[in-house]
Formats: sequence, C-alpha cells, structure tokens
Amino acid sequence: MNHQDDLIDVLRDFSKTDASKDMDPHWTYGRRGFLKSGVAAAATVAMPFSILGSKKAHAVQLPFSPDYGPLAPVADEVTGLPLLQLPEGFKYWSYGWTGDVMTDGIATPGAHDGMAVVAADANKIVLVRNHEQGSRTAGSYANPKITYDPLCNGGTTNLVFSPRTKQWVGAYASISGTIRNCAGGPTPWNSWITCEETSDGPHNGASKQHGYCFDVPATGVAKPVPLVDMGCFSHEAVAVDPVTGIIYETEDSTPSGFYRFIPNVIGRPEMGGKLQMMKLKTANNAVRTINGVSYGYYNTGVAQAPGTTFDVEWVNIDEPNKPFITGTSYGGVVAQGIMQGASSIVRGEGVWYGNGVIYVCSTSGGAAGKGQIFAYDPRRETFTLVYESSGADVCDNPDNIAWSPRGSLILCEDGGNSVSRCHGLTTDGTVFPFIANNADFRTGAIGTYTRPSGRSFSSNSMGSEFCGATFHNEWLFVNTQSPGITYAITGPWDNGAL
Repeated sequence: MNHQDDLIDVLRDFSKTDASKDMDPHWTYGRRGFLKSGVAAAATVAMPFSILGSKKAHAVQLPFSPDYGPLAPVADEVTGLPLLQLPEGFKYWSYGWTGDVMTDGIATPGAHDGMAVVAADANKIVLVRNHEQGSRTAGSYANPKITYDPLCNGGTTNLVFSPRTKQWVGAYASISGTIRNCAGGPTPWNSWITCEETSDGPHNGASKQHGYCFDVPATGVAKPVPLVDMGCFSHEAVAVDPVTGIIYETEDSTPSGFYRFIPNVIGRPEMGGKLQMMKLKTANNAVRTINGVSYGYYNTGVAQAPGTTFDVEWVNIDEPNKPFITGTSYGGVVAQGIMQGASSIVRGEGVWYGNGVIYVCSTSGGAAGKGQIFAYDPRRETFTLVYESSGADVCDNPDNIAWSPRGSLILCEDGGNSVSRCHGLTTDGTVFPFIANNADFRTGAIGTYTRPSGRSFSSNSMGSEFCGATFHNEWLFVNTQSPGITYAITGPWDNGAL
C-alpha cells in the first residue's frame, strides 16, 4: 500500500464518527498501559518519586542523559533541515507547519500547543493538536458546524501518522471558534479534551463567554458545545483517572486551583457533574482579599523539600459557570475555593495520568520560581512535591508534561532561554535535556525556508517553546509553537529511561 492509498483509507475511515471504536485509546488507557499504571501498580510502585529529597536520593542535574548521550543537530527526514538537536540514533519527521494545506483544504492554523495521541491501531496513530490562537476578530478557520464563536480563531486539528511507513498521512480541522486552546488531555474514550486558557467573553469583544473545555473525538469532528460543569476559568490541562472516570484540571493563573470533576456518567462529561477544588490539610501561608474580605489559604509555590507530602481534601465549587468575582472581570471559580480555604499552585499547567497517579506541573513554583512537579495519589489522597527546578539552566519553567511507556516524565520548557528544550525526569530524580530547538532560519544558520504552501520562514525560532509532548510505544510526538511544527521522533528508547 502506498502513501496515496493510506490517505484514501484514512479519509474513508474518518468520515465515520464511530471509527475510533475499532482503535485503542491513548496507551496509558489501553490494557497493557492500564496493567502497568492502574490500581495494582499503584499499590506496589506508586509514588516512585517520593524518595526525592530523602536520604535515599536527591535530584541530580546532568548536561545530557548518560544513557542516550549528548545532543547534536539532526537532519529532518522530511526536509533535510537540522531543526532539532537530539541524542545519537534518534530520527524525526516534521509535519503540519503553520500554513500547510491540510487534507480538508484548510491552511494549518498557527500557535501549535498541547497535543496527545488519542487513538491507534496497527496502521495509524491519531493525534489531536491544539492551536493557542487568541484573536477575537480574526474569525474561525473551520466551517460553522464545528465553530463555537464565529469571531474567534482558536481550536484543534486532528492528525494521522502511519508508524509502519513512517509517514504523516493527513490532517483536518476538528473544532474552532474557541480562544487560546493551550493544553488539554487524552481520555479513555478515544478523545482529547481541549481547554481554553482564558475567561474572555462579550465584555471584551467575543460573541460568547469563553473559558471552557470541549471534547474532541479521534474521528469525525467535535460538537462545539462547552462542558460547562467543568468550570469557566483559565483552563490549562486535564488528566483522566481511568479507575474512577474523574477528570483532574489545572488552571494557569495566580492563585490557581487544582480541580477534580466528578462526572454524572463516566465517559460522558457533557452529561454534567460536580466540580471541586483541592484543599491541603496544612496551615495557611497566604492571604487573598476578595471584595474587601481576607481569606487564608496554602500556596504550594513556596520553597519546600522534594518529598514533602500533604493530605488532601476537596471543597465544592457550587457555581462552576461563574467566570468572575462579583464586580470584577476575573477569578470567579478559584475565588469560591479560596474562600473555603482551598489551596493554590503557582501557574498550574501540565497534568498527566501515569503509574496510577496524577502528575501536576506548577510552572512558576518553587524557591527559584522555575517550576515544580507534584504527584497526586487519588487512592491515598496525598499531594507530594517530587521535583523542583533550581534555576533556568536546569529546567526553565516546565509547562506541558507527559508520562512515557518506560516510566519517566518528559517536561516541555516554557521559559526565557535562548534555546528551548525538553527534559527527561527519571524516577530516581535525574533530570537531563533530551531535545533542543535548532530552528534558526536566519542567514548564516539554516537560512530562509519556504514551504510548498508558499509560506516562508526567516527568523530565529530556537527559543520557541516545545509543547504537546505525547508518547505512543516507540514514538514521541511534540510541537514547537513558533513557527508551528509537529514532529514524530523515534530511536533507541530502551537505552535509557524515556
């Protein structure tokens, strides 16, 4: 079967909205992944990071992985350009550059961000990719049937990759008319919940209220109907616990809540449910004034030793669809939690299910303000600091995170370094750079590059953040936000922890 035949088959499959029923969900929710990371695993190997900061182990920074080796520029298998730096033996295939014409005839939107593999079989891997576009005047890039707000240009695209042929097969628009689709998360029901990182609305130019989550299926297109009970706030990402069906949510704000959504029907978040915010059982260390009244709460972003563990309880959010504190234009949901003593993380961003626990990224937390990684154990109801960056040279404000099939985390930086990186974080506390951005299109570097769409790239994009890291077996998929490129990476994974 050639590439054109693959494309025809995919188009036929994707015309059926229930085609994903014949595919497996994200690998952590498949049978093999679930056995590795479900309740049984949680009972025996949960919290592998908990020894960090103890006498048994300490976080160790390395210039590169001792197993994978140092990074060096590697030529893209598609364009021949040295767009990434990787360890020896790794290869990659670029796709879906901003402006490229997709299978449905629509130009690929820009600002690539969160992404995940949402379904797969032997012949294809399906991903959903966010586009963190935030205009309230540019208009939807998709047709009206899949558009939420016709004035806005955020949304998602679905991509298909053939692991057998090592080729990208196609892509199409799956929802638009949203604002700042930053991250989200894969689900056990073969979809991606995309999140709006905003609380914009008619008060500042949009035609509808924003700040919601939307469920985007692996095949077909999304219904542009917000999941209102999951809250109206500056969403970042979600992670689903397959044991209970509870959806955990982060909020990119300060202060920001860590939430859980208990659905009325597991796997059907559109059927409504209860929203709650995490409260740690510890003394308050911060105060928030709301409408002239001071409320105490615990801010997790302060300096504390890795391994510090808190017991967790939850407070109800009675009005999840309240975007604003009365008389203001911000914080209506998180304020309900703070007023009940709920706790805050500093810029809650990436969140991912793996090994029976929920990993949570506090992008600006810690003594240096350069990021923390926590692990919430839903069976033990504990929240543990597992890693804290000591500076930008170590790990510069991790944002999107993902759990790997080999049992480690990958962290995507969102800081100010001139060269953006992805890091591996192993269970023994070792952190090391695994990818570095090498996309400098200035004269004297790669030089100006023009795509088949006619769009040219001529600026230095090495500082553009990596985002949307997601694994499937021997493949790692990841985006760079500007100029907007998606990569499929493979290589000798078993040599190391990622």
